[in-house]
Amino acid sequence: MSHAPQLGNTHRLGIGIGWRPEIAEAVEALPGIDWVEAVAENVCPDHLPDSLVRLRARGVTVVPHGVSLGLGGAGRPDTKRLTDLAERAEALGSPLVTEHIAFVRAGGPLTASPALEAGHLLPVPRTKDALRVLCENVRIAQDCLPVPLAVENIAALINWPDEEMTEGQFLAELVERTGVRLLIDVANLHTNHVNRGEDPATALDQLPVEAIAYVHVAGGIERDGVWHDTHAHPVSEPVLAVLAELRSRVSPPGVLLERDDNFPPPAELSAELTAIRETLRTPGPRPVRGTSAAPESGPSRQDGPAAPTTTTDPARQRLALAQASLLSALVAGTPAPEGFDSRRLGVQSRALGAKRAEVVAKVAPELPRILGGGYRAAFLAYAKSRPMRGGYRRDALDFAEHLLIGDLPDDPAARRELTQWWRDRAGARPPSRAVRIARVARAVLVGR
Repeated sequence: MSHAPQLGNTHRLGIGIGWRPEIAEAVEALPGIDWVEAVAENVCPDHLPDSLVRLRARGVTVVPHGVSLGLGGAGRPDTKRLTDLAERAEALGSPLVTEHIAFVRAGGPLTASPALEAGHLLPVPRTKDALRVLCENVRIAQDCLPVPLAVENIAALINWPDEEMTEGQFLAELVERTGVRLLIDVANLHTNHVNRGEDPATALDQLPVEAIAYVHVAGGIERDGVWHDTHAHPVSEPVLAVLAELRSRVSPPGVLLERDDNFPPPAELSAELTAIRETLRTPGPRPVRGTSAAPESGPSRQDGPAAPTTTTDPARQRLALAQASLLSALVAGTPAPEGFDSRRLGVQSRALGAKRAEVVAKVAPELPRILGGGYRAAFLAYAKSRPMRGGYRRDALDFAEHLLIGDLPDDPAARRELTQWWRDRAGARPPSRAVRIARVARAVLVGR
């Protein structure tokens, strides 16, 4: 079995920040930034943003961070998505690439059901089946990427029933079987503490901290006893406390501040980076039980850790059915699968709809302008039983078409403007009345 080379602990990234177009100028001006992380899907390798080009010229490392590969999904990784991720790593001269331990789509051929897109990172069950599938998917990705891969633990609002491992045990097994590096998000450990009752210190004790490539720190907010990992609020003291717990065990090669929305002034970003630096200034790491320091250079593709070679196809099908059932309940209004907390599924479902509304408003700002204050309510009503069938731009087109089918908006001028917007992007005439009736009927049947 072949594996990608490891990223040794001697590769020090330092202190970094998530690069986003909205704060590109601020990021360039921040003192003491050693590296940045860019969302891979938002970077075109043939036309890199000028800001990233300037940062690279200054010697700042850029790491592409993928969000759509779905390594925890039942299907094997998409070849095109892997090729795109590899191209971004090469274009940016990156020392590694990162992705998430999550599933983002379900259904399709494995379940003989419609393909569903979550538009969000959803947790995989910590079971032997899910681990087998994840390990195979990670190996496939490793073999397709020109640089090492690190995978991130995610935040979750929901628990899978009948899990067989803790998060720390699951991550430790993954590293043992694949040699993959870890991107540990301490904000996500805090989120799972609040939402799922999982102790961050226990997770840190169980996972192989010597496999950490770098660490994420981010903000969130608690509402009605649920922690939302928003990346749009200041980093909280409990999250910094988890960072301190991690630092007491190991000196992480890199630590990065994430901010994705509601961007504060540069001075506030700088203050958060200072708080991170101060948290990291603690006594040296204590010995970690049962571990040893990572080698300066990892194993070659032929020398990777041993891994099971048994087929995962039965495991894939079982996982596919479970994930499709869950995602259908979250985005298509079907009944909650057995064993899940229906109230918490409702929270997750509403969060997915709210995120879709926010992202569609960003990629198609004309829609909230045309619809005015009614945009959010109209979109949430549309999203309640209509799953994404592509990316967010496709979602924006589908939403506009949905409104036009229903002879909305009521204001004739707004409806004309929406019709023109849809026509310019869809390259077609608005649907005829007969087509509208057929599509409404189909939507009702799908909703059932």
